[in-house]
Amino acid sequence: MRRRPWFTLVPILLALLLPASALAHVSIHPNTVPTGAFATLEFRVPNEMENSNTVKLAVQLPPGFIDATPEYMPGWSSKVKLTKLAKPVKTDDGLQTEQVSEIIWTGSGSQGKIPPGDFLNFPISVSMPGKAGQVLTFKALQYYDNGQVVRWIGPPSSDSPAPTVDITAAGGVIEDVAGGEAGPAGKGPTGTASATESSSGGSNGASKGLAITALIVGALGLIAGGAALLRGRGGASG
Repeated sequence: MRRRPWFTLVPILLALLLPASALAHVSIHPNTVPTGAFATLEFRVPNEMENSNTVKLAVQLPPGFIDATPEYMPGWSSKVKLTKLAKPVKTDDGLQTEQVSEIIWTGSGSQGKIPPGDFLNFPISVSMPGKAGQVLTFKALQYYDNGQVVRWIGPPSSDSPAPTVDITAAGGVIEDVAGGEAGPAGKGPTGTASATESSSGGSNGASKGLAITALIVGALGLIAGGAALLRGRGGASG
């Protein structure tokens, strides 16, 4: 029986060793915002398909967003959908009876697409609702020009988690907490994400990456050693 060359096993080994979490997903940046703060949220959308472009994004906003303004993006048009509030809200601009429920971006032309392997940020300007300790979920649908739709609507532990923002106490800092893309960020004693937790999250991620790299290198070494041993035996038997 003809043996497969050892180096052809490398792609298979790499696929087995890389964790599912290595795959990118739609996320929000920053992901930790104080209640009532004026902020620019960016929906980071990667294209994970090899032969198709992302040409449309639809994001459902959780209740409470009285106003949300998409930033101008060349090649993309945006549509803001409104729904009636159960109870009107008094603001500096008067009594508001509607809230933003969904924002849809549609691409056109050479600029209105996300090619394979690339990503694009979709910014919106908002005033953050919610209470300290609350996690706001933004369900997103990613459309490809081959007709496929990826639904980023699941819980943080799922393969297709919905983007989330952790709401902290009013007057706190707006920040992007490493490792918080698939779930709420950790909270310090005052309700905001602590610097220690933020830095440890990043270092843990780096440590995991180094561990995976070491595992891959070690496995490749074993394969190479095994291949050399088989060649040696073959030469001896000849």
